Amino acid sequence: MNVFMIGGTGLLGSQAAKELIERGHTVKTLALPGVPTGAKLPEDMGIYFGNYNEMSDDRLREMMQDCDGFVFAAGVDERVEGKRPVYDMFYKHNNLPLTRLLPIAKEVGIKHVVILGSYFSFFAKIWPEHEMGRWHPYIQSRLDQEKLALSFADEDFHVAVLELPYIFGTQPGRKPVWVFLVEMLQKMPGRTLYPDGGTAMVTVRQVGQAIAGALEKNRGGTTYPIGWFNLSWREMLGIFHKAMGMPDRKITTLPTWLFQAGMVSRKRKLEARGYEGGLDLVKFAPVMASQTYIDKALASERLGVTDDDIAAAITDSVKLSLDAISGRQGLVEMTAD
Repeated sequence: MNVFMIGGTGLLGSQAAKELIERGHTVKTLALPGVPTGAKLPEDMGIYFGNYNEMSDDRLREMMQDCDGFVFAAGVDERVEGKRPVYDMFYKHNNLPLTRLLPIAKEVGIKHVVILGSYFSFFAKIWPEHEMGRWHPYIQSRLDQEKLALSFADEDFHVAVLELPYIFGTQPGRKPVWVFLVEMLQKMPGRTLYPDGGTAMVTVRQVGQAIAGALEKNRGGTTYPIGWFNLSWREMLGIFHKAMGMPDRKITTLPTWLFQAGMVSRKRKLEARGYEGGLDLVKFAPVMASQTYIDKALASERLGVTDDDIAAAITDSVKLSLDAISGRQGLVEMTAD
């Protein structure tokens, strides 16, 4: 299969390219200029630098020509805050590109599409009582992204949306998304305060396997809730603490109402600036305190994902985050391609 990817020099895209090439596929990518120092990109991947938003339809057709597969590994996640209404920013980066790219892909004869989404969409659908689309602009944007993407699927155009959970692993030279959590833990005096609950998670390598598996196996329009490891927050934080050099640090579980109270002031500060987050953390607290676990048999095993070392992946992420905080390494920020 000849695969065209947007975002192939990023953390997830480069891992997917590596996996695809090892399986005998060819990969070319369009990415924003600049490759992190030390990043190990597949030598056989064709790399074209540019911004697809600034390219003509004809140029994009030319790049997609003779390709069988398309991977959209770009966009922004829920940690990004923006001016109200922040939904518009998520729509711009996660949804609007697909209204242009998918018709072009279909027109030139691409048959298999994979889009990287969020596991919040999965839980929004199975836990309607939390009204996650109503209260959280980021989650609504991901639900809308799925609906948009699947609307293009037919018997000759197969579209898979991967609902991805917490992801651990590193790309040399690129700042991990986990810097925020490491900094938060560093600022807590004496012990770690965190809500109850836990989350599904995977390693970067497993995401690459899921992308390749979806390109090869998906038929029609399908969403795939991706998960492999289900860790409580306490278990995850224990690995964080050990990697940060404080293995004996105590963890105190916060009641949901107390966690909500702590988020009120943060929300008010954002509102005073005319900003809002992708998640309303006051409303999100009950979800945060739940077990957002995913059975690997639901999708990951079906797509050919195999076991990995999550503790090692978390440790690598934390250590690179510490390097970023200390300034020991000049790291490139995660960006939306």
